[in-house]
Amino acid sequence: MASKHDYYEILGVSKTASVDEIKKAYRKLALAWHPDRNKTVGANEKFKEINEAYAVVSDPTKRQQYDQFGHAAFSQGARGAGPSAGWAGGQGPFSYSYSSSGGSPFSAQGGPASGWGNVDFIDPFEIFEQFFGGGFSGVRGGQRRKSHPSYEITIDFLDAVKGVTKEVHVPRGEAGDGSVKKTIKIPAGVDNGSRIRFDEFDLVIGVRKDKRFEREGDDVIVTEEIPYTLAALGGVVDVKTIDGPISIRIHSGTQAGTLVRLKGKGVPHVQGNGRGDAYVRIQLAVPTRLSKQQKALFEELHKLGV
Repeated sequence: MASKHDYYEILGVSKTASVDEIKKAYRKLALAWHPDRNKTVGANEKFKEINEAYAVVSDPTKRQQYDQFGHAAFSQGARGAGPSAGWAGGQGPFSYSYSSSGGSPFSAQGGPASGWGNVDFIDPFEIFEQFFGGGFSGVRGGQRRKSHPSYEITIDFLDAVKGVTKEVHVPRGEAGDGSVKKTIKIPAGVDNGSRIRFDEFDLVIGVRKDKRFEREGDDVIVTEEIPYTLAALGGVVDVKTIDGPISIRIHSGTQAGTLVRLKGKGVPHVQGNGRGDAYVRIQLAVPTRLSKQQKALFEELHKLGV
């Protein structure tokens, strides 16, 4: 039997990573490798491996045991069943529940013989299914969820980031029966390829690219060009964010490609708990036309070795 890979390496984080860093890494990997979305050979096994790693390093007690004893802490006969015990359907050692009374509406508890306790486990597709009226309908006990017709909708970048209500027309019954209008609420934070499950159909979200903003997980990157003089001397510049313009300080000597972090100014997490970050990527604006005076000043600076 092949030896297990290091859980931190699987998630792409360091052994000193914070809980938020681990969650962010897991969320990105889970979206990329979920079998409903990734049809490549080995995606299901990779997804299980990611779940297993996250289940350990996101739990303080299990993480401490793993850091001390490695995989041996969860081997057969070790105290407390390990992550390989009691997994059903390749979806990890968790059962999902929904609560409408306060707090986060999503929770995950340890599955049979798992002994994990409460773990903030996130299946990106089950989140949509539970939140939008489908209840629990994922893979459980080896039974696959009921087949639903799928429809697609394309929305603007900022609508995906901030959430939007849309009216859609879906077929009524069989061909020739016409259509019925549905009002749907798309939550803040959905991404391209996100799937929302309703009682009668699935809705797959497409997101138009934005000329100004780039998205990486729940982080947003915006590129801002500044003059050489501002980069050299420092100062204040207004930049666009998904929440509107904001003033940031440019330190003297700022280099091209520098990233300025705006904590908590990124995309809201779909489950409604916090936001990602925004990053301003600094680029230097090179003038294409110079007046005689500007040219003389640049030549003087060049002579001075600037």
